Amino acid sequence: MIPTTKDDTTFDNNNKEMPFTSDQIFDAIRNAQGDTPFHLYNGDMIAENARHMIKSFRNHFTHYTNYFAVKATPNPHLLDLLKQQGMGVDCSSFAELILSQKVGFKGDEIMFTSNNTPDKEYQLAYELGAVINLDDITQIDAMKQALGGEKMPRMVSLRYNPGPLKQGNAIIGEPQEAKFGLTAAQLPEAYAKLKALGVDRFGLHCMVASNELQLDYFEETAKLLFNTVAELSRSPMSLTFEMINLGGGIGIPYRPGQKPVDFVQLAQRIANQYNNIILPLLSDQQQYVNANIKEIKIVTECGRVVTGPYGCLITKAIHHKSTYKQYVGVDACMVNLMRPGMYGAYHHITVLKQNNQNNQNNQNNQNNNNLYDIVGSLCENNDKFAVNRSLPNIEKGDILVIHDSGAHGHSMGFNYNGKTRSAEYLFTTTNNNNNETKTFTCIRRGETLDDLFTTLDFSKWDNKDL
Repeated sequence: MIPTTKDDTTFDNNNKEMPFTSDQIFDAIRNAQGDTPFHLYNGDMIAENARHMIKSFRNHFTHYTNYFAVKATPNPHLLDLLKQQGMGVDCSSFAELILSQKVGFKGDEIMFTSNNTPDKEYQLAYELGAVINLDDITQIDAMKQALGGEKMPRMVSLRYNPGPLKQGNAIIGEPQEAKFGLTAAQLPEAYAKLKALGVDRFGLHCMVASNELQLDYFEETAKLLFNTVAELSRSPMSLTFEMINLGGGIGIPYRPGQKPVDFVQLAQRIANQYNNIILPLLSDQQQYVNANIKEIKIVTECGRVVTGPYGCLITKAIHHKSTYKQYVGVDACMVNLMRPGMYGAYHHITVLKQNNQNNQNNQNNQNNNNLYDIVGSLCENNDKFAVNRSLPNIEKGDILVIHDSGAHGHSMGFNYNGKTRSAEYLFTTTNNNNNETKTFTCIRRGETLDDLFTTLDFSKWDNKDL
């Protein structure tokens, strides 16, 4: 969806707190030698948020973990930070598996969920001991063939698409229109086939939401999955499930006034459904008693809610244009943050005056606002970060902080128009002997033209004067 003029004005009079002070933003710019744009992540806040999420669920589920969706922010420094807090990784490609391996994830710390999967990805996931989550019944034979035709993982999970049994949300669409997952009718056949091939440990997964903030939605999904597991466990196959993956999709409050998902309340709601549906199953079904399974592991695969609110895209105003509308051109573009142009998604913007003086007053003074389109330099008319946005007066050199780029920001970048992708910086605080040290670390340098051209063959012109 391309942004339209119905955009943002309803929310403009509400301020939104940044994950950094204005002084920290300008310190980061100086650290980057003034080279904008760049993405900036608050590692302290990311770590605290990850710990809070894990603790909230482990109060009810002893073996809970969140498999962080690598696609959200595929940077080894951030993955390592989350590993230290006790999270695993959710991978969907060969590159994401390699990246996770390099950081030190192994075995069931890795969930591999892909679709239309090449053989080499199954092979690597198997070698790493990852939990493999299959997207389709035909992938059972595909995986077996990829692994040489004789071996299979001991544990396999299946991705369930509930179709009309579950309403989708506005971003991801209706489940029956999605290319992902098996139908309810296919699940028994698929599990029977896996069991016949020697698989004896099973999981079930479902992912039907994206950027959802309503607790009811996730509670309903958990209830659906728990009932499905109960039905399959009581079937003549006597399946024994070890893991239920509730998926991801927990949203963040992109717009001012929206409330974040409360992990404590969410975990409690899911625990209530688990206690009503799964606990009786564990005591009633003989296969669970024989296997001595006292708790089916509950996991999630959230990315956005873990890192999203704690990253910003820092960009500079470089041009002003007045035609039928007021345009402010910045040195960032869709290459740096695709979501507004691709989805019409809202990202809040804070304007910092270039001299960093009276910035708080500048934000609070709504009488000095103008309606702007904030645009990049791509040859595409949807290269816009905001449409008809009420913002304080913007001058050349002012800094625009685009909020909530900590997930699906840099990772969705591309090189159209020959644009190079920007750097990433991580802000962290360390304490040594009661001395607090704040550090900005470049965790990914900005691309250069050499990077952009490295795959091209210029040999025909090597001996020509250019």
